[in-house]
Amino acid sequence: MNNSRVRALLISNSTNHGQGYLDHVESAILAFLKGIKRIVFVPYALKDWAAYTEKARARFEAMGIELISVDNVVQKDTTAAKLWAPLPDTAIFVGGGNTFRLQHELARSGNLRAIAHQVINEGVPYIGASAGTVVACPTICTTNDMPIVNPGTFDALDLVPYQINPHYLDLDPNSQHMGETREQRIREFHEESATPVVGLREGSWIHVERGVSGLGGPKLALLFLPGKEPVDISDETNIEGAILAAP
Repeated sequence: MNNSRVRALLISNSTNHGQGYLDHVESAILAFLKGIKRIVFVPYALKDWAAYTEKARARFEAMGIELISVDNVVQKDTTAAKLWAPLPDTAIFVGGGNTFRLQHELARSGNLRAIAHQVINEGVPYIGASAGTVVACPTICTTNDMPIVNPGTFDALDLVPYQINPHYLDLDPNSQHMGETREQRIREFHEESATPVVGLREGSWIHVERGVSGLGGPKLALLFLPGKEPVDISDETNIEGAILAAP
């Protein structure tokens, strides 16, 4: 698939410790949305869509951007919902929550296909946070969430050619917890799939511009490839280039 028109901001977490909703990424959002006047918000990752939409609306209005719910742009006929009307001067924001709940409703409503079409074919900018970042990947198989519903399919939006593990946590050498580390979970994923994985730490994000991905935020990320040691990703790294250059 040709993703050369994709513009995306893929955020690890929507709230940093000690800060408010999207505070830590406000400047990156505003830079990314330059010239954008409206956000279409997808609240499916939480149970209470109305409350979630109001929370997001208040935050984006504080940044001077109008926000409307996805239900205001999708036609009631679910077959027609797969082909939204054009969205000039508009971006899509898919909020965080439970990835399986989000994926289930995206697939059920036809909006999985509709959003992919808007971003990949029409060049509509996409913002994802946490679960909204996971669904931007080829599949949702590197989420941290419990499968509270059957999503019907693991295949996601496929906006980038790699998986993302948001909220990536490093091993705490002082911890007595004996469960698998995040790195071990990703290595398990690579026992079944060859798709690269980016471990995206808290407070950071990936900026995709015309299909080229780079890191933003205060922390390095990690690039995992099957059978190899993880490689640091800095804000100067072209992620697609690093994948191709890997021995």
